[in-house]
Amino acid sequence: MSVPRPGLDPELRTLLADMELGSELDAEALARIRPFSSMPVEPLLAGRAVDRREVTVPGSDGTPIALSVFSPAGTRSPAGAPCVYWMHGGGMVMGDRFSQIDIPLEWLEELGVVVVTVDYRLAPEATGTALVDDCYQGLLWTAGHAAELGIDPARIVVAGTSAGGGLAAGVALLARDLGTPAVAAQMLICPMLDHRNVTVSSRQYSGEPGVWTREMNEFGWRSVLGTTGDGQVPGHVSPAVAGDVSNLPTAYVDAGSAEVFRDEVVAYATRIWAAGGQAELHIWAGGFHGLDSLYPRARVSAAARRTRTGWLTRVLAPAPAGGAGEEAHS
Repeated sequence: MSVPRPGLDPELRTLLADMELGSELDAEALARIRPFSSMPVEPLLAGRAVDRREVTVPGSDGTPIALSVFSPAGTRSPAGAPCVYWMHGGGMVMGDRFSQIDIPLEWLEELGVVVVTVDYRLAPEATGTALVDDCYQGLLWTAGHAAELGIDPARIVVAGTSAGGGLAAGVALLARDLGTPAVAAQMLICPMLDHRNVTVSSRQYSGEPGVWTREMNEFGWRSVLGTTGDGQVPGHVSPAVAGDVSNLPTAYVDAGSAEVFRDEVVAYATRIWAAGGQAELHIWAGGFHGLDSLYPRARVSAAARRTRTGWLTRVLAPAPAGGAGEEAHS
């Protein structure tokens, strides 16, 4: 007996019909897929007024971490530009710093943000806290070199999609717990938040081919955690198990209704609200995992991208003179 599940958006269903889908992921399949998990960045930069800088910074254990910095060409605000610090997707086992980079490059063009993207190490070669720590070390470097990069250190947003969305949530937790650097907001796009894989949506998208299935998700987490027991998984690695989600930067969280991560996304936003924090949650009806990365021109994908850009516009807007809220009228 099949498990009932939300149907796909009709336009997305038609587009997905031409895509070769799987249901499982293993070491052999990963070796085949990895070389194709990212595209060259140069075609995306063609025709854009973008300055590019390549940097290598040391990780906490001395491992070199590559960062790419993309800035609007020829512009430099005296107060510094807002920054989006980007973490790519790929289930924590594939991809590189240019994966899904078209998403933040749109914000560079539309909002004038500086984009910094990090090449964190991948599982299973790197495990445990290594991935999120690489991302955090890159963020520390970015904040520490804000003036040099033309960045306003008070307007740094951590952002990512899929695995990168989960890492962005983990980095926000680390920055809060360690007291630095300041993070203005977190953009969590269909984030990979919960290693336990026990939600209704994870069971709904299991056993049949898909873009990212429960079985694939189990492989990704197993690659990161190995034999680590549930009670030993740190919250900044699997943010869903973080004991305290208070005092976090304002969050944007989204997912499709037809994907594994739907319920853990809803649960995480709900926990932020319960802790007195602010989160904006969107569940895109009929959307599968990574809908706008694969098919950005589909109507629901375009709506998702417009909505994120609108949220960033509001979050990054300078505070009104005289204060905000009730104090402005006192």
